[in-house]
Amino acid sequence: MSDYTAVPAMNAVAEGGAKLRTRVSFSSVFVGTLIAIAVGLLLHLLGLGVGMTSVDAVDRDSPSATTVLLMAGAWTLFTALASLGIGGYAAARLSGNADRWDSSLHGLGVWGCAVTLSSIVAGVIAIGSATTATNAVGSVLGGAVRGGAAAAGAAAGTAAPRIDDPAGLVQQLRTTLATPADVSRMTTEQRGAEIAAIVGNRVRDGEFGPGQRRRLAALIAAEAGIPEAEAEQRIAAYEQRAREAAQRAEQRAREVADAAATAGAISAFWAFAALLIGAAAAVLGAAQGARDIAYLRPPP
Repeated sequence: MSDYTAVPAMNAVAEGGAKLRTRVSFSSVFVGTLIAIAVGLLLHLLGLGVGMTSVDAVDRDSPSATTVLLMAGAWTLFTALASLGIGGYAAARLSGNADRWDSSLHGLGVWGCAVTLSSIVAGVIAIGSATTATNAVGSVLGGAVRGGAAAAGAAAGTAAPRIDDPAGLVQQLRTTLATPADVSRMTTEQRGAEIAAIVGNRVRDGEFGPGQRRRLAALIAAEAGIPEAEAEQRIAAYEQRAREAAQRAEQRAREVADAAATAGAISAFWAFAALLIGAAAAVLGAAQGARDIAYLRPPP
């Protein structure tokens, strides 16, 4: 007969009987998560310090970008595994559970909390970066619009009127209405302004409006002193170059989109694998942190 007998881990419960006592310890999961985050931050700072010491800008004896990326990726993976393993171990140990399955679930809880908090922080950073980029693009576009208005006004021989300047708008309207319809009677500035307006409409709409192509040919012929047939040829050549440029831009955009999709897919698969490995590390660490089952000596 054995000198030791195991204490029963659970009692059988009949259907409809009393509910088993919950064995989850939220405080242990919370503490384990804090420990995992602190250890991860500590290891990240250590990796950053080691990485910065490898850079030698004076003697130009620095590792290549590929080497730096590989080392950074490997250290990041090690940091995640170590921090989650330690956090899972701490959560399981503090929970007081003797069952390894219960302890493993506590480690999985630490992993879930750590991933959730990391996702929230990453989302906040991404939103802030997107807001900054949007403001920068808006400033650039606003400057471009103002610059385009000024350029159009300079081509017409007058300064571009401000939107809040009614007198300037009225003066521009009078100048436009006073422009003669005969291209031969127009000044160089007037012809240049109308050519710019027609070309701008062509770029915006993708095609000439009714009568705009013939008017543009007449304006170019009068401005360059060439026959209208030659002006038509110049317009056709311009349209051909514009179509080729649009096709090249579309092809480049497709290539960039394809490369971005491929990179996104690869990143998603790597992120999935990293999260899965992190969950395994947390579970294994928690399994090691389970309390040993107590054995009692039977009465004599």
